[in-house]
Amino acid sequence: MSSRKRLKIFSGNANPQLAEEIANYLGVSVGAAKVTRFSDGEIQVKINESVRGADVFIIQPTSQPVNEQLMELLVMVDAVRRASARRITAVLPYYGYARQDRKTRARDPITAKLVANLLTASGARRVITMDLHAGQIQGFFDIPVDHLPGVPILAQYFLQNKLENVVVVSPDLGGVTRARDLAERIGAPIAIIDKRRPEPNVAEVMNIIGAIQDKTVIMIDDIIDTAGTITQGAAALKKWGAGDIYICCTHAVLSGPAISRLRESPIKEVLVTNTIAVPPEKIIQKMKVLSVAPLLGEAIIRIHEDLSVSKLFDDK
Repeated sequence: MSSRKRLKIFSGNANPQLAEEIANYLGVSVGAAKVTRFSDGEIQVKINESVRGADVFIIQPTSQPVNEQLMELLVMVDAVRRASARRITAVLPYYGYARQDRKTRARDPITAKLVANLLTASGARRVITMDLHAGQIQGFFDIPVDHLPGVPILAQYFLQNKLENVVVVSPDLGGVTRARDLAERIGAPIAIIDKRRPEPNVAEVMNIIGAIQDKTVIMIDDIIDTAGTITQGAAALKKWGAGDIYICCTHAVLSGPAISRLRESPIKEVLVTNTIAVPPEKIIQKMKVLSVAPLLGEAIIRIHEDLSVSKLFDDK
């Protein structure tokens, strides 16, 4: 471990369990830091160990409540920067505000870019994230971004479970690349749900492109938020003759009616990862949570030791 003695892992309050898993994978302890609130609600950060000259990684997905988690991350980065850390990497397994990545109407903000600016201004010198809603968000940063895919972790699970007569379905046209990646990894064809979205969090299924009759369906998305898209898609697939339906995603946002929708849907299994901490009350019987800690841990080792991160994904 001597080569890693100056590697330090810190965590905000967003997902301390994931930070613990990553630290265990690396064979280090999570750094002594406390993130609390002053009586007026302002964030108080105490870093209770020296970080001078250290390679610091701060684990903090900016999930619900997104503004609290984001502000915690910015204040922590500022704290270790002022304490003379050698390099600071913000590890955002889930990047909040990623869906506001372009102007769709007049006078819309591009909040994903604003968040990138804030992270850079706070003192982060590198970002690690997973499955950005739009890949081009990497270009919003003027610092290096390591963008890790969640598909290999999901594919591994399905390969181990040896499902038969499988088709991978993209819930919309925008997710075709992701669906094709999973399909290639597990050796299956793809199909696409053609839908329109009259307003945010509302979707209408129009058609299904591809053969799904009597097939085992795996529907993949990057985020399950209110679960409207995915459960509507599952209902449409059932109506069009699909067999068992599995759904998977990297980020389990699970807001609003998501859990009741998933529980009542014809979906056989819901597969998610722990980029966002899934509270016990949201883990239903048909849900499985896979850990991204080994992937993030491996990326952290490679960055710390100045090795290639992309080598992690060279083999399909």
